[in-house]
Amino acid sequence: MGKLNKTEREWQRELSPDEFRITRQKGTEPAFTGKYWNTKQEGVYVCRCCGTPLFSSETKYDSGSGWPSFFRPVNSSAVEESQDSSHGMVRTEIICHHCDAHLGHVFHDGPQPTGLRYCVNSASLELQTQEKNDEETYP
Repeated sequence: MGKLNKTEREWQRELSPDEFRITRQKGTEPAFTGKYWNTKQEGVYVCRCCGTPLFSSETKYDSGSGWPSFFRPVNSSAVEESQDSSHGMVRTEIICHHCDAHLGHVFHDGPQPTGLRYCVNSASLELQTQEKNDEETYP
């Protein structure tokens, strides 16, 4: 599957202003405010922009950071990494492989087995649960 390319105007029509600012303009939501920072519901977190599966609830943990945190993506090709030197810091940005949406950052202070903390903005995600899938299957 190739890259999903849309114009800025197309993204603006499809996303809320906050979702656009965060996913397309590399913004960040305030800690402890996003929809999923404290969610314990089971399911798969997909990209808000393109629906690509990114993280499983099985790898989500409470990092105390105020953002949804995971110790690994659903597969190694779902998330890409790039250097982010903004705000006077050097960090590793994580983006959706399929549509280049900004997700957040990855840090080397997570739990085992990976030691990584994928710190993700809730506005970059949509949680797909089994209940939701059942509702779509059986109207």
